Amino acid sequence: MSESSHVHQGTDFPTIRRTNLETLQVNIGYRCNQQCIHCHVNAGPNRRESMGRSTIDNVIAYLASSNLHNLDLTGGAPELNPYFMDLVHSVRKMGVHVTDRCNLTILEESGMEGLEEFFADHQVEIIASLPCYLKENVDHQRGKGVFDASIRALRKLNQLGYGQKGSELILNLVYNPSGPFLPPPQRVLEEDYRGELNERYGIFFNHLYTITNMPIHRFENMLVSNGGLASYMKLLREAHRETNLLSVMCRRLISVDWRGYVYDCDFNQLTGLPLRLDGKSRVHLSELMGIDLEGSPIMVCDHCYGCTAGQGSSCNGVLADA
Repeated sequence: MSESSHVHQGTDFPTIRRTNLETLQVNIGYRCNQQCIHCHVNAGPNRRESMGRSTIDNVIAYLASSNLHNLDLTGGAPELNPYFMDLVHSVRKMGVHVTDRCNLTILEESGMEGLEEFFADHQVEIIASLPCYLKENVDHQRGKGVFDASIRALRKLNQLGYGQKGSELILNLVYNPSGPFLPPPQRVLEEDYRGELNERYGIFFNHLYTITNMPIHRFENMLVSNGGLASYMKLLREAHRETNLLSVMCRRLISVDWRGYVYDCDFNQLTGLPLRLDGKSRVHLSELMGIDLEGSPIMVCDHCYGCTAGQGSSCNGVLADA
């Protein structure tokens, strides 16, 4: 068996089931203005997959018919979808909280003028990628010039009130390791970020989330080329904590791809493991209207160990802060 097929085979990861659903996470397209080496989506400037109007309407209809109050938008760069603003505007009128997973540099792209004001006007929570507070590390991981552009974007958001004390405009940052190792303790790293970014650049933010790199797609390919996939999987397995199973994000979240098909999480989406319901091989969001998913089984694979290793990992950072 080749290393690259390892994570896609059967797994001994524990069986888990969904609890009450809280969040609809929607990937509205794989196109991105960056091409990061750790990206599990394989996003980049040449990707063309983008959620269409009818599927956007399915998302709005599903949220209107459910008790969910959280919409988590991701990509690629989600802002590059032509219906991004329409979607945000529609669900905010319904009282749904919107989180946008922003790479920051999108604010400087042509056609994105006024995006930061749109975020503020609609009280969109920003979760922004900034894998390090050092320029050389960020540019190595994400591309030359990305760090300086990210700092400019953060300053714009700060000027609008994002990340400022007493403001309702939330700005969180995300750290991903630069290689095949687990993130350091989130709380300690957050204080490092806070001190360095404020002292060097006058930047403020609310929280730092550390997220483990998943051994899928681009990061997996890098591991395979270096002969390091087996050792990374060993690291994840040995760091597995049973207590993290209680808090993994897939128990309270479903993930929707750009075509509207539903998965147990973003990582399953990108490895082609769809949510299973009533024996169907895949389920479209439009088929879930009025369906209670509590207690339903969750598809698991070896990459799930990335969520339960060490402090645990989710789209909102660690599961058990140390």
